Amino acid sequence: MEYNVHTLPNGIRLLHVPSASAISHACIIVNSGSRDEKEEQSGLAHFIEHLIFKRTEKRNTNQILNRLESVGADLNAYTTKEYTCIHASFLNPYLDRTIELFNDIVFHSTFPEEELDKEKSVILDEISSYLDQPEEAIYDDFEDMVFAGHPLGRNILGTAESVSRLSKKDIREFMAENYHTDKIVVAVIGNYTFQKMVKIGSRYFEDIPQNLHSNTRIAPLSANPIIKTHQKPITQTHAVLGMPAYSIYHPKKTGLLLLNNLVGGTGMSSVLNLQIREKYGIAYTIETSYSPLSDTGIFTLYFGTDQEKVNKALSLIYKEFKKLREQPLTEVQLQKAKNKFIGQIALGEENRIGLIISMAKSLIDHDKIDDLQTVFSKIQAVSRTEMADITNEILDEKNLSALTFYPLG
Repeated sequence: MEYNVHTLPNGIRLLHVPSASAISHACIIVNSGSRDEKEEQSGLAHFIEHLIFKRTEKRNTNQILNRLESVGADLNAYTTKEYTCIHASFLNPYLDRTIELFNDIVFHSTFPEEELDKEKSVILDEISSYLDQPEEAIYDDFEDMVFAGHPLGRNILGTAESVSRLSKKDIREFMAENYHTDKIVVAVIGNYTFQKMVKIGSRYFEDIPQNLHSNTRIAPLSANPIIKTHQKPITQTHAVLGMPAYSIYHPKKTGLLLLNNLVGGTGMSSVLNLQIREKYGIAYTIETSYSPLSDTGIFTLYFGTDQEKVNKALSLIYKEFKKLREQPLTEVQLQKAKNKFIGQIALGEENRIGLIISMAKSLIDHDKIDDLQTVFSKIQAVSRTEMADITNEILDEKNLSALTFYPLG
């Protein structure tokens, strides 16, 4: 896909992807997330993401929210372990309005005390609600177990105690230390010339003071697999298996993405879904995921089932893993897996907001954006030998940690 990049003198990059659609999508991504917090500031990056919609030097909350919604546009944001992203979808005439609003909320928020207090209550409710969803909470507890003592293990939302302590001073210091201009991308996919994008982007972001990054992130140490169980006031058993995995820069990343998709990824035809759900009817949901990060990654398998079926489910899972390890994919099987994965990626291009966010992240992580043919070529280059090596490492039950939530009683 055609794209252009312009770097402002302060390091902020403007990314433009042309599109003939009447709808545009834009985002501003900051390479800063929950892993960049100090332990006592857990939840701060997410707290900031909430607060930037509350008050700026020239707008109150209603004015911020109505700035785009009044013209039918959508504005939202999210925080991950390594990123903060604000994104919007809008009709083409409102590009200037959108980019100006990004500038206002990210760089001119005032964080008044009364808004801090109100938003703390909102986030505390969010934490309580999240804890009431064991199928979600178990992932965070698992990462806390696998990355024990490391920032990657902490919940993005923080805890009730840590959020209650957060202050305006914490916010200002965190943004000064982590909102680095050379790790910020403002990206747009829309029916504009690149010159127009550069003109508007420069108008609103060129005067932001330069704040260059220094790499202060520390990679987690490797640890032996851990097995834990907890009893909870729930009716169904939930389990996560997994292990730390390859980073975004690892040469085997593409191979593991392919293996993940084959074993338990998107769609109903994954190995585990066919064998565990369709054949035996043991688990309504069984899925794997692989999230590569800047200096590590994590591979997980989740399933939920009735308590009396847990051992049967685990036995079947390990049986499928053993089969995949001992009977490497044939060339025909591997090519089928590649075709499926490539097709899903191609269809995913239709999600334009997801596409522009992905491209912006790639620019931050790799200083380049691979076109679809390059992505497909990397997938096609994964060999049977490489897949066998990855399978033997990742799907070996001796390497897997496990966390299970059992019902009380």
